[in-house]
Amino acid sequence: MASYWNGANTIVTGAASGISLALSIALLKRAARVGMADVNGAGARCAADPLGPSAHPVALDVRDAVGVRDLIEHVARDSGRLDFFFNNAAIGVGGEVHDLTVAHFDRIIDINLRGVVNGCVAAYPLMVKQRSGHIISAASIAGLVPAPLLTPYVTTKYAVVGLSSSLRLGAADYGVRVGALCPGTVETPILDSGNPPVLPPVAWGPNARRYLAKLARGRQPYPAVSLADDALRGVERNQELIIVPGPARVGAFLYRLLPDLLQQATHKVLMTERKERPSPVQ
Repeated sequence: MASYWNGANTIVTGAASGISLALSIALLKRAARVGMADVNGAGARCAADPLGPSAHPVALDVRDAVGVRDLIEHVARDSGRLDFFFNNAAIGVGGEVHDLTVAHFDRIIDINLRGVVNGCVAAYPLMVKQRSGHIISAASIAGLVPAPLLTPYVTTKYAVVGLSSSLRLGAADYGVRVGALCPGTVETPILDSGNPPVLPPVAWGPNARRYLAKLARGRQPYPAVSLADDALRGVERNQELIIVPGPARVGAFLYRLLPDLLQQATHKVLMTERKERPSPVQ
């Protein structure tokens, strides 16, 4: 439904790579104007340069509440309104919780959760004044189904689901739409990146690509370009939780229906992955 997006003013955070870049490209193909924001300003410019004049790169650290607010107000002021805000910047942190420190949790909460809060606090009042707009925040299937060895990541994604679902109920009275994007495993650099290098090293962490493939019963990661198209269809339908692709929807449904069964299957995968942990040196 290209006409739905034609001329829309949008901002996508984390847009230098991964799902956010795929979303930016999909939006531009639908004739939207896209502010491509990323903490890596040079990466955002490199990604935006070949995408044409409707792609506008900007350096933005989503932990900076003032910077997020200034960007949103700048776009709304220059363009007359802000139609869509994709609250997408995120990182991954994994490992055994007893090997992690408060710094590991602080880092991922600051970006994956506080970054989303900063976006909502800045965009929502503006959209209330407009009596229109749509906020889509990046959650995950890990915000609906637990995944041990990824507990810090799961913590933030469950919180994003709760924030989005709660905000959605009140926002409808003001003509504002709110949803959360909950993809399964997607082919992006985060699968191979490990924990951010600024954090203390951990004794051992899972091989995210292998581990997530086992949790998904061997299914390959979903292409980001396909995910972006699915996500935008979910936005058009004003879905509360955009759970894609199909197997992720099945997993979320089964966890609600038969949580004990899915927990047992997940624990088996956990034990298999733990066997890869090197034995301590004697």
